[in-house]
Amino acid sequence: MARTFYDEMYDASGAVRPHYQTFARWLADTPAELLAQRRREADLLFHRAGITFTLYGDDQGTERLIPFDIIPRSIPASEWRIVERGCIQRVQALNMFLADLYHEQRILKAGIIPAEQVLANEGYQIAMQGLNLHRDLYAHIAGVDLVRDGDGSYYVLEDNLRTPSGVSYMLEDRKMMMRLFPELFAAQRVAPIDHYPNLLLDTLKSSSPLDNPNVVVLTPGRFNSAYFEHAFLAREMGVELVEGADLFVRDDKLFMRTTAGAKQVDVVYRRLDDAFLDPLAFNPDSMLGVPGLLACYRSGNVVLANAIGTGVADDKSIYPYVGEMIRFYLDEEPILKNVPTYQCRKPAELSHVLANLEQLVVKETQGSGGYGMLVGPAASKAEIEAFRERLKANPAAYIAQPTLCLSTCPTFVEQGIAPRHIDLRPFVLSGKETRIVPGGLTRVALREGSLVVNSSQGGGTKDTWVVED
Repeated sequence: MARTFYDEMYDASGAVRPHYQTFARWLADTPAELLAQRRREADLLFHRAGITFTLYGDDQGTERLIPFDIIPRSIPASEWRIVERGCIQRVQALNMFLADLYHEQRILKAGIIPAEQVLANEGYQIAMQGLNLHRDLYAHIAGVDLVRDGDGSYYVLEDNLRTPSGVSYMLEDRKMMMRLFPELFAAQRVAPIDHYPNLLLDTLKSSSPLDNPNVVVLTPGRFNSAYFEHAFLAREMGVELVEGADLFVRDDKLFMRTTAGAKQVDVVYRRLDDAFLDPLAFNPDSMLGVPGLLACYRSGNVVLANAIGTGVADDKSIYPYVGEMIRFYLDEEPILKNVPTYQCRKPAELSHVLANLEQLVVKETQGSGGYGMLVGPAASKAEIEAFRERLKANPAAYIAQPTLCLSTCPTFVEQGIAPRHIDLRPFVLSGKETRIVPGGLTRVALREGSLVVNSSQGGGTKDTWVVED
């Protein structure tokens, strides 16, 4: 069957969509040499700013420049308002689910989600049971991954509630576009996003009951793939960037070592997985965390954003139930649709998946970064057979979804301008209220026909414009 993709810039008849018309006129009037020069300039500036991404297990040196594409992804404001409402609704329900899970477990008692799927999940942390958090917030920063299918409707591909990354690229891409093409911003109204660091700081401060809490960003260190982002956000918010070794716990309180002596820390924006946070409570071999941090957290003397144990809600095996959560906690219909999902732990669904592997995308429930997945239509016979054996050996570790016709957006490639597949990750901040900056990070699969947009798999990024209609 012919696959039809929704093109962000052109409609089915090849005409430019209304919200792209200003850009299309500008593109037609701009000489190719000038565009090529600006693209080189962008690469140079990104390199100079050190905007890199670490690729694990790569022979060509691990530091890579994330490819940046100068053709923006544009979304009309009227359409954005629906996406925004849908993302906020979703994150509110997920936060309520986490609060319920670690307290009354009403949703499990109602039989809406099978208890063993949650309580035996490796993202579920017993240590969080019965712990009351300020404002009942677990995921202060969430990233919702959206794709658009062939008919133009948005689907949520996954929720990221642990340590979602990519917001620094969203901000840097915008700075770059404004610097290289100021005339484009003068010609139309593009919603601003540069207030994100202020919103983030405000969210982190409001996660604590204190009046003016001391906030730090905790990084695993400069060898982490997203270290650039950790340093960038600390700098933009004007707070300290710390590693585990800079912190210590005394009398169930958390302190930071400074040249002027110990200073108490009230809120930790941690970019470190649960397992590494506290060697006394989790992984005893971790050198990245702070001994005693969990006891300090449980006694209410420090806030962790995001909370420990949020991973149970963004696990791919819990994802199929988010629509039910929205109905259960908010008594609303979901604004954004889920992608239909087969849970391989259910025998009937497993047999359907095994019979149709060449048409499906199969993912590990705990996986991320595009690793450990099978894209059926793009896989060889041998890869499919090898994956079939893995699935049979441990079906509960996998889910499967139909291969979506991800929408495309014109992108600069070697041969000139050509359509490439994209997704979108808006960032949702939950504090006194739930807020979202207009747009998000658009990731683009640079290889022709590829549907994998992750930077760890060679994807690039684009600036995302929300344009006033």
